[in-house]
Amino acid sequence: MRLSASFKIAVKALRRHKLRAGLTILGIMIGVAAVITMVALGTGAQQSVSDEMQSAGTNLIQVRAGNFTRGGESVKIATGMGSATTLTAADAEAIGQIDGVKKFAPGVRLRGWVAYGDQRHYTQIVGTDVAYPLMYMWSFSRGKFFAKQDVASAAAVAVLGSAVRDRLFGDANPVGREVQIHGRTFKVVGVTASTDEDQIETVFVPYTTLQALLGIQYLHTITISTKQAGDATAIVDQIVPLLRKRHGLESGQPQGLRSGLSGNQMPTSGTGGLVPDDFTVKTQAAEALTKGLYTSVAAFVLANMPKVDQINLEEMAGSLNRAGATMTALLAAIATISLIVGGIGITNIMMVSVTERTREIGIRRSVGAKKRDVLTQFLVEAVTLSLCGGVTGIVLGYVTSMLVTQILEWPASVPVWSIALAFGIAAAVGVFFGFYPARRASELHPIDALRYE
Repeated sequence: MRLSASFKIAVKALRRHKLRAGLTILGIMIGVAAVITMVALGTGAQQSVSDEMQSAGTNLIQVRAGNFTRGGESVKIATGMGSATTLTAADAEAIGQIDGVKKFAPGVRLRGWVAYGDQRHYTQIVGTDVAYPLMYMWSFSRGKFFAKQDVASAAAVAVLGSAVRDRLFGDANPVGREVQIHGRTFKVVGVTASTDEDQIETVFVPYTTLQALLGIQYLHTITISTKQAGDATAIVDQIVPLLRKRHGLESGQPQGLRSGLSGNQMPTSGTGGLVPDDFTVKTQAAEALTKGLYTSVAAFVLANMPKVDQINLEEMAGSLNRAGATMTALLAAIATISLIVGGIGITNIMMVSVTERTREIGIRRSVGAKKRDVLTQFLVEAVTLSLCGGVTGIVLGYVTSMLVTQILEWPASVPVWSIALAFGIAAAVGVFFGFYPARRASELHPIDALRYE
């Protein structure tokens, strides 16, 4: 018998007992809806937590040329924060190879004049890479960020912070216009939409362009993002020895400061033979804590709170993830129970159907139907019943997810794979719980079936 004919017979059989079929479908529908809701809320929550943690900077690390160090009884700068010339693009590439690093952006910084016509503005000019705005999830009110080929060719293109745009252009669209930066003409390709102070008062250009403008080959900073919020401190532990090895600083003990690095004590008096680091590695949390502080105060804070980001922000990320996992586990339990109940319902209704249609089975077997034809017929009925519950459950789960988002403001996302998963689960439940009744029907002897009253 063809599958299409089996499907038509299955639909007719289910329509003869609408209430019974509807109650069975209800169990599958609730289970599938719970699966869709579970995936939607779990995926949405995890994405939201990840986005929030990235926005807060728990996955960001800053490497700067130079460091703080302590000599004798006083705190002072050894190599001058940002003044060392040993940090290079090759260092950035090497850091990018560390397992757990998601993106990295070499950086060069300069304070200088930006001019358009008779309008001039003294501001921060940052040379960076295309990965930089992705780390901070920037959006742009005008245009876009510069491209990889602009970095590779050291192109004279610039992205303006919103405050810089206002000073030079007012409300006009600056994209496509030319500005003067440090005596060179740059074409404006975008304007950032952020209100963050570090962005609105900054002009961004390719780091290779700024290196050429300043006549240097080294970097001032390397910004790194980790794949997971909470991994920043562990990645710092790998960056420090990597840079010490690359910079030939492995002999002796480290004399620099690496915030977030375990066991990182600053040397006191009697450290004359130690090799100082020519770089500083900070997590974003440490960067935020010491922003605007005097050198001595910043050094003291970082020396005494080396893992502040790990203790606070990273644990917060873990707590939020655990809360999302708990909700996901609860919904998974509901889905499992509902699917089992629905599956048992399918077994029951199919057993009743086999009993009611015993004579029909006997007639079909007597006119030439094989065991596998009967088995296929009842399996198709069970799967059809289950898929009806699956389709309605997918719709119910999607609607439920959207309602939760609207009412409770809980983020939800229904990926396509979750719909395919739910559909597959519904089909699997139909086959698993419908197999026994179908096999029992196929094993009926034709003569015994015809005698059944």
